[in-house]
Amino acid sequence: MRAQPTAQRTTPRNGHRPVAVPANDPAMLLARARNAAYAEAAKGNFGGGLGVLYDALQDEPMSHELLSDMAALLLAAGKLEHAAGYADRALQARVKHGPSLYTLAFALSGLGQTDRAIGVLTELQSGVGRDSLQAEAPELVPVAMIELERLKRARD
Repeated sequence: MRAQPTAQRTTPRNGHRPVAVPANDPAMLLARARNAAYAEAAKGNFGGGLGVLYDALQDEPMSHELLSDMAALLLAAGKLEHAAGYADRALQARVKHGPSLYTLAFALSGLGQTDRAIGVLTELQSGVGRDSLQAEAPELVPVAMIELERLKRARD
C-alpha cells in the first residue's frame, strides 16, 4: 500500500493566507480598467485611457471611481467642459468625493468660472471632502489650497 502524501504547508509563516479572487470579480475588473487607463495616459495616449474608462462605464455607469477617473483624464487632456461634467456626475454618485471636487474645481477655474471654483475649493478646506482627498491623493491637498488662495486674490 502506498503512503498518502502529506499536506504541504499552505499558510505562510505570518499566518495569512492568500485570497483567491475570481477573474470576473467586479472590484478586480474595475481596478484593472482604472490601471489600464492610467497606464495609457502615462504613455501620452489620453484617447486610449479615456476609451478604456468609457468601456468600463458601460458596465458600471454609476461608479464614482470611473466617473472621477474619466474627469481627471479629461482635465489632463484639456477638455475642461467634459471634465466638469464627469466630475459633477461622480459627485452625484458620491457626494463630497475629494478627487472629484478637486477635478471639478480646476475645470471650473480653467473655464473662468471663478466664483464656482472658489466654492468647490472651499469645500475641500475641511470636512468630508478634504478627508476624502487626503485619503486618496494627499499630494493634491496643498495644490488645491494654493489654487483657492490664487483665485481669491485674482477675484479681489
